[in-house]
Amino acid sequence: MIVENQVPLQAHNSFGIVARALHLARVTNEADVTALMASDQWAALTREAPPFVLGGGSNLVITGDIKPLVIKVEIGGRRLVEETARGRVVEAGAGENWHEVVRWTLEQGWPGLENLALIPGSVGASPVQNIGAYGVELQDRFHSLDAIDLQTGRAFTLDAAQCGFGYRDSVFKHVPAGAKGLGLAGRALITRVRFWLPQPWKPVLGYADLERKIAETGIQHPDAQQIFDWICAIRRAKLPDPAVIGNAGSFFKNPTVSVEQCADIIARDPKVVHYPMADGSIKLAAGWLIDACGWKGRGVGNAGVYEKQALVLVNRGGATGGEVMTLAKAIQTSVYERFGILLEPEPVVV
Repeated sequence: MIVENQVPLQAHNSFGIVARALHLARVTNEADVTALMASDQWAALTREAPPFVLGGGSNLVITGDIKPLVIKVEIGGRRLVEETARGRVVEAGAGENWHEVVRWTLEQGWPGLENLALIPGSVGASPVQNIGAYGVELQDRFHSLDAIDLQTGRAFTLDAAQCGFGYRDSVFKHVPAGAKGLGLAGRALITRVRFWLPQPWKPVLGYADLERKIAETGIQHPDAQQIFDWICAIRRAKLPDPAVIGNAGSFFKNPTVSVEQCADIIARDPKVVHYPMADGSIKLAAGWLIDACGWKGRGVGNAGVYEKQALVLVNRGGATGGEVMTLAKAIQTSVYERFGILLEPEPVVV
């Protein structure tokens, strides 16, 4: 296992922020991780700080050179693990591109992931973030995952309950609370993820943009490939391509409020976009709140708010991580002062 030094990271984060990893190791299989942890370099480089695990870099804001050891996960592989009358279990390596795995499952005739099309990033990051879009979250299609404990070197497997999934949340985003805490932030390196694709397949269509596509096309009963194509078109129309304009997708989580809080906001702003949740709370559209505060198209330095979608912050060319976070904090202040709601960023800031 070779550890590279002074590695440029601009191509490894979708914001396109210029920074370097002082030390970076690429792992393409589980044996690479074991070899790395057994090396003298590992002991020296992790003595002061735990390593930083890097996947596709699509949910990341880099505010300076990364001093801890960076482990770039490039573990590949796709396979059908099991097929029964109830459903299929499909596995992919953590380094696989998420969208390409979704496309591949449909090409094999295995529907179920189509609503999650075109979400940037790697397979290994999908359970960390509990990615979701258009009525489906990863936890709805999750079976299990394999990972390696970066403190002990032990391989382990987690099911859905053990992952502690929440809205854009999981056990991988929390540090352990006490000696028996369950947080795995900075400790687990995910190697492979398995998905449960139930049979018979049922489309998930209860989303305004998809209902609009049905009305426009007259296709009342779209198949999985049609839904995939629609969602790709919808996302491309709303969100900038990171290869063209640096961004990390949706920058803030959609906040949830009580019915009473929502009623108070509606009394002042009747057009606020909101969705009732199964637990009785109300989810508000963070993009609408930001737009209502007049941020669409504005910016700080070379960081800006995307003109077509206020929920997306972009690199207009040469933006630093500091500029991105200064803009994010200014937006948080505006939304809090007007609506009394503190928006929570989605990306990891390092």
